[in-house]
Amino acid sequence: MQYSDSLPAHNAESLLVHFRRVELLKSQATDFKSVFLNPHQLCDLEMLVNRAYYPLDGYMCREDYESVLDGMQLADGTVWPLPICLGVDEAFAAGVEAGESIAIRDAEGFMLAVLTIGDVWQPDLEREARVIWGDDVPADGVNAAQCSAANPWYIGGRVEGLAFPQHYDFNELRLTPAELHRYFSEKGWRKVIGVQAGRALHKADRAMLEEIALEENASLVLSPLMFPSMYSSVDHFTLVRCLQEFVATFPKNMAMLNLMPWFERKMGPKGALLRAIVNKNYGCTHMLVWDSGKAEPRLNVDTDEFQKHVDWLAEQRDATGIVPIRERCMVLDEASGKYVSSDCGSLCVNDHNAVISFLKRGEEVPERMSFPGVLDALRMKYKPRSKQGFCLFFTGLSGAGKSTLAKVLYVKMLEMSGRPVTLLDGDVVRKNLSSELSFSKEHRDLNVTRIGFVASEIVKNGGVAVCAPIAPYAEARREVRRMIEEYGGFVEIHVSTPIEVCEQRDRKGIYAKARAGIIKGLTGVDDPYIAPENPELRIDTSELTPNEGAQVVLCFLADQKYLGQ
Repeated sequence: MQYSDSLPAHNAESLLVHFRRVELLKSQATDFKSVFLNPHQLCDLEMLVNRAYYPLDGYMCREDYESVLDGMQLADGTVWPLPICLGVDEAFAAGVEAGESIAIRDAEGFMLAVLTIGDVWQPDLEREARVIWGDDVPADGVNAAQCSAANPWYIGGRVEGLAFPQHYDFNELRLTPAELHRYFSEKGWRKVIGVQAGRALHKADRAMLEEIALEENASLVLSPLMFPSMYSSVDHFTLVRCLQEFVATFPKNMAMLNLMPWFERKMGPKGALLRAIVNKNYGCTHMLVWDSGKAEPRLNVDTDEFQKHVDWLAEQRDATGIVPIRERCMVLDEASGKYVSSDCGSLCVNDHNAVISFLKRGEEVPERMSFPGVLDALRMKYKPRSKQGFCLFFTGLSGAGKSTLAKVLYVKMLEMSGRPVTLLDGDVVRKNLSSELSFSKEHRDLNVTRIGFVASEIVKNGGVAVCAPIAPYAEARREVRRMIEEYGGFVEIHVSTPIEVCEQRDRKGIYAKARAGIIKGLTGVDDPYIAPENPELRIDTSELTPNEGAQVVLCFLADQKYLGQ
């Protein structure tokens, strides 16, 4: 591809092109095929364009990809631990070729970059996972950041950035690597420790970080570490506010907060090595290796193996320019009332877990553990259960009594609770929200996750969602739990009435039709129902009346502090 008017291809500080080049590319883009990025891919694109992934000037082509897998280095010998490629589906890959330009867009269609294709190939994902993980490949071992389909193809090539992905939150805290370099230079910060944190930080964390910073004569730059969530995660805003309050406890010339688009890759030592390279590109000289909740989620900091990982990172210092620093155990010195490091102390994450437990129980957090500002930010999410929204999620066979129990609880909750209450009955939702869906496994799961999404919005806003779908499959129920527990309580209630009793009731006549072969795919007859392994409650309505079953649920809610003051 030739550049017009002798303009430079890229801004020296990023892969963003000159504005006149932007105009030209936009005028040509009507003829380009488009790739729409998922949240993981958006993060990787931003890291490419802002040069956090220097020296990469685009997505890896096959030669670099194979070289990284074979020897943890790019084809030119530069140390690089993980593939950074663009995943597309097979149909898209079949329609493009080397030398072609494609538009890279966000989910809304806004064009962020143009990729000039260098290579298109189908990777061996099993091999890739084994190279990254060794013999112990986890269930989620596929590099999800790159994959946009179940069986992806990879595209590599040079990237020309038109704009950074759009952010509407905390924009004043989003300095690029070049901007952060200038900031350090202006402040005279010659040594900087990069600290990526996946949880709120407290007094033990501060004592550890201050001790390390003073020993190294270094300053601190903290960054929140989150799973990509498209700006909608309560956790994201809570964590950033907590870190703002935490950084404010340091002298101004000692610590700062910056949001980088680095996310939780869950890729153990090689993920930590890539994080070291990113920290170097952001201007850091050191990096904390620790259990912050998410920073090194595949490294167990309590084991001797963890020290081997830290030593391995130290061996890469010549290549990365980063000094790794291991987390220290901290204990409270009763005489001084201060935290000090100890060989036999506890990890700082233990204090965080204790703080959250206090908040969830509605109890005062001991002053020695955290800071008032951090606790205020946490209380916006971790409210006492009596003030949280929650979901009652009934699951069971057709005719088990789910809808009846749900209706009784709906009325009783309206009668006794100050929260808004919404009933999401399975049949009603099918009619009004999922009428186009069939009863295939895929569509049944989709119906359940739709219910979960609606329930999560209710819970997020402090309400009570009473849900009564059949929900026969464990995977969909787990996804619903995950969505809802981000915002409040989730109470799974297995209505375990035997199928013989359900058939005897058969108010809708569906069991009789299924036995006669008139209808197919009825749960419990010719389609499986996977019973929950560990629900909060099991209720058999062949043994209890609806009112008695409802009372069991109400007693559980009272015992778990969801009801009352």
